[in-house]
Amino acid sequence: AAPADKSTRKGSAMSEFITEKPPTSFWVFSGAALAWNLIGLFIYYNQVTMGPEAMAKLTADQQAFLASTPSWATSAHAIAVTFGVLGSLLLLFRKSWAVPAFVISLLGILVQDVHAFIISDALEVFGGVNALIIPGIVLVIGVALIGYSLSVKKKGWLI
Repeated sequence: AAPADKSTRKGSAMSEFITEKPPTSFWVFSGAALAWNLIGLFIYYNQVTMGPEAMAKLTADQQAFLASTPSWATSAHAIAVTFGVLGSLLLLFRKSWAVPAFVISLLGILVQDVHAFIISDALEVFGGVNALIIPGIVLVIGVALIGYSLSVKKKGWLI
């Protein structure tokens, strides 16, 4: 009998091969990435659709900060979360396009952070150094998603 071949053919004769079946940890990590990015999308949606009642719960400085946020910074936030969700879905579907999607997401994160922490006064408005914790976590996860997707692509888990 011929030895078992671990690779499986996807699509036409010209397509690439998936050489290894990913372990359960791949699915857990990819699912967690999707959940994380869906939470980000939910937060973005709530921020841009915030009604007067929710806005009234913020301080005057926070209201002014949100009202003065330029459209390019809001767009960067939208790009970050949208491409984060897309990258996570592509990862779950084992598509190598997850890598550039996560890169675009990270670029959106960086542009948003440049506005918030370099151009604007988000640190003062949202509570000093503590205001860096969540954006710092977002940045680290953004970088980690790129690293992970590159790693699993090299292992042959993505096509």
